[in-house]
Amino acid sequence: MGDVPESLSILLRRLPATFILWDIDHTLIENSGVSKEVYALAFELLTKHVPLVRPSTDGRTDFQIMQELFKANTIDASEYSSISQFEGVLTEAMTRKVPELLKRGYPLKGAAESLEALTPVPTIIQSVLTGNIVDNAKAKLHAFGLDEWVDFDVGGYGSDHTIRSQLVDIARQKAKQKYDVAFDKLSTILIGDTPLDVKAARDGGAKIIGVATGSSSMNVLHEAGADAVIESLEHLDQLIMELIELRLDGTEISSR
Repeated sequence: MGDVPESLSILLRRLPATFILWDIDHTLIENSGVSKEVYALAFELLTKHVPLVRPSTDGRTDFQIMQELFKANTIDASEYSSISQFEGVLTEAMTRKVPELLKRGYPLKGAAESLEALTPVPTIIQSVLTGNIVDNAKAKLHAFGLDEWVDFDVGGYGSDHTIRSQLVDIARQKAKQKYDVAFDKLSTILIGDTPLDVKAARDGGAKIIGVATGSSSMNVLHEAGADAVIESLEHLDQLIMELIELRLDGTEISSR
């Protein structure tokens, strides 16, 4: 199983059913500011004005970001009460910005190896939990060839709900419908880079591995309440060890 020590590979293959939900930006990929440009362009497509102020994006849903973008630029957004009203311009903006994403962005070190290493494990389902709408989540991972290891059918997206923590159960419901497996707090593990990812896991009833590849340090992620924190995905054995320890906390592993 790639560079994973055999002892960890054996434990990994014996894991009970596990649902892994990956954050995208600054966890799997670096967008190098292109995401902010996507929101700015979506704002311009809607209002015919270039935004003078851009809000924070990390860990927020697309609806929240667009609402904050309107507020920061003193434009009334009261008529926009649903993410569906933003989806068309967000998709259009992302489509236009893909060439910039390919030019300036890149997959983070260890991302492809991590996704690939977990794919053969029959008890693991991998998807995403992201504030991005589903089309833009797919576009970002497809741009860097990371989409082949992710089951997008069972992900939680900003197009599903405006509040990130609600996406945890939405993703679990999708997984139950597709795989007939009920995942709970013990069997659902988020992987993300911000305190808001940690909050989404805590509020949504899941475990969380923080990855310090975004703007938040390992200490910040620890203090936010992450169950485990790693510096990056480059050390695959460390990620897998944390996954195993979190998944087996309070459960028994098969001796077979």
